[in-house]
Amino acid sequence: MSFPRYPKYKASGVNELGDLPEHWDVKPLKHFAGIDSCGCYGVDAEEGEHVLPVATTAQIDSDGRFVVQDMPMRGFTPAEIRRYGCGDGDILVVKSSGSATNIISGKAGLVTKDTPPFVFSNFLMRIRPTNGVANPRFIYSLLRSHLTRQRVEQMCSTTTYPNLKVSEYTSAPLPIPPVAEQTKIASFLDRETSKIDGLVGEQRRLIELLKEKRQAVISRAVTKGLNPHAPLKPSGIEWLGDVPEHWEIRRLKTVSSFITSGPRGWSERIGEAGALFVQSGDLNDRLEVEFATAKRVQVDDDAESTRTRLCDGDVVVCVTGAKTGNVAVCSAVPEAAYVNQHVCLVRPTSDVLPLFLGVLLKSRLGQTYFEVSQYGLKQGLSLEDVKEAPVMLPSVDEQRRIIAYLDTETTKLDALTAEAEHGIELLQERRTALISAAVTGQIDVRELVSS
Repeated sequence: MSFPRYPKYKASGVNELGDLPEHWDVKPLKHFAGIDSCGCYGVDAEEGEHVLPVATTAQIDSDGRFVVQDMPMRGFTPAEIRRYGCGDGDILVVKSSGSATNIISGKAGLVTKDTPPFVFSNFLMRIRPTNGVANPRFIYSLLRSHLTRQRVEQMCSTTTYPNLKVSEYTSAPLPIPPVAEQTKIASFLDRETSKIDGLVGEQRRLIELLKEKRQAVISRAVTKGLNPHAPLKPSGIEWLGDVPEHWEIRRLKTVSSFITSGPRGWSERIGEAGALFVQSGDLNDRLEVEFATAKRVQVDDDAESTRTRLCDGDVVVCVTGAKTGNVAVCSAVPEAAYVNQHVCLVRPTSDVLPLFLGVLLKSRLGQTYFEVSQYGLKQGLSLEDVKEAPVMLPSVDEQRRIIAYLDTETTKLDALTAEAEHGIELLQERRTALISAAVTGQIDVRELVSS
């Protein structure tokens, strides 16, 4: 959809702004908003009459909303609440962060009447648009537009701890239409971005359905085979059900010649040179080890090194940490590589294809087993847990047919997923471009919004 331009434009006098609608002004942020760049320090519990959440950079989500339930709590006096409290129409911008990305991306949030009460921390700057002069929703869109984000890249100091140069930020000239027009632009953007967000949501739901379909196709193939008419027998595993009658029901330890975990204490040997050192973060979600990003470690010529060195065809399982249960197959190890203590190395025997075993352990069967193994307060998997993992084993020829089938089917599903992800990118680009065009006067939306 195309939008009309304003009937008359004038030179703004600012290179970044170019021409603006004839009746618009150019003003710095500090001229139409109250600025407070000194939020409260500390998020630990302190004495105070009232306990309130404290917003830091982490509590602003990607849509600019404040996730109050995830905020740390702290006690405040009434005077502190008046000083640091946030209310409807306040805009909070990240001004200090351990990650420069949070600043350069223009991360910011808009407080609405539905946002529960909270106070802002010293990592944020509070912007309070002046009543009757600036519409908060318009200013919020303006501060998240391409114009402001491009400027922020030049205003971020990263010499020590990343910080926004507040005086430059609040003094930079901005395009400002009359407040009634700001309200119309904000209403237009609310309506149009809601439509785009709805389409993005549909694409995300499609991606989730494709993900579920992919997992279902894989799980059925590695636990039921490709012949829907094959006679079945009980697997002996309650949550799995029946398996093809001619398949063997084994444990991982019986289809592996070697199972071990990495050595302890090698973290002190990590450096710029040496052999590849595979850690849990190097296992991606596509059954691959990302050797290119693995760290390096100095290795001695001893039994520990021999035990933990990866070979072509090894399967690795993450046994501790956030990625516990993740699986990868080392189809080809590019150079000398070793696993660390958070990764279990499994060397399959000749009666199981490494890729089939990897797919099986990554399927619902393997992942359910790994989840069940971590009962109660137990965290992570032991080597014994890995060794006892159930393996449904057809012949090697049937394994090859299953892998070939899955390659074809998952390629189709992955293509559909990639198409949906590309669609999301285009929609998000459209959203950003629409906002930027509206708040900088490149399109005239006044007649598109009812009074």
